[in-house]
Amino acid sequence: MQTPVELVFDDVDSAPAVEQRVRKRVRRLERFYAGITSCHVALSTPHRHQRKGRHWSVRIELRVPGTELVASREPGDVEAHEDLLVAIRDAFDAMERELQAWHAKVRGDVKIHVPPPQGRIRELDRQRGFGQIAMTDGRLVYFHRNSVVQPDFDALQPGDPVEVVVQAKESDLGPQASTVRRIGALEFVPEPQA
Repeated sequence: MQTPVELVFDDVDSAPAVEQRVRKRVRRLERFYAGITSCHVALSTPHRHQRKGRHWSVRIELRVPGTELVASREPGDVEAHEDLLVAIRDAFDAMERELQAWHAKVRGDVKIHVPPPQGRIRELDRQRGFGQIAMTDGRLVYFHRNSVVQPDFDALQPGDPVEVVVQAKESDLGPQASTVRRIGALEFVPEPQA
């Protein structure tokens, strides 16, 4: 860290055990990201209840290149925040999550949601209740009327675009769909097979 940790006790006497705990948690934050430039921690007791003990508020301001991350744990109705060390733990846990999310965003880690495979209805046998789908990856997938979830089997037409969940285990007929759902349009139109 470029600057030392700033620890502020607002309307509270400082305690060596508390300072030690805060510094230990700041070092732990540096394991998640070594480029932290500064850290400011403020401890206060904004609420004093008649029947309940003192509730602690902990605010952490962490500066990293290009932004400032803030985690604040206000006491609210959390009885556990009568213990200052618990309030510090909760605030630093929240800051760890903030820092990890920021660092993942900066690194470009993005969750990729793979859509279900798509295809078009190639053949329908309404009397026997099955059909085939020409998938965008070139496969032909068999499906039964019971695998159609939206709309019903009788509403499907040859050429309709569909999303398909293909069973992991192939049947005697080859790949088989466990779920077929009509969609609006395909992202990729397969070439007609000869």
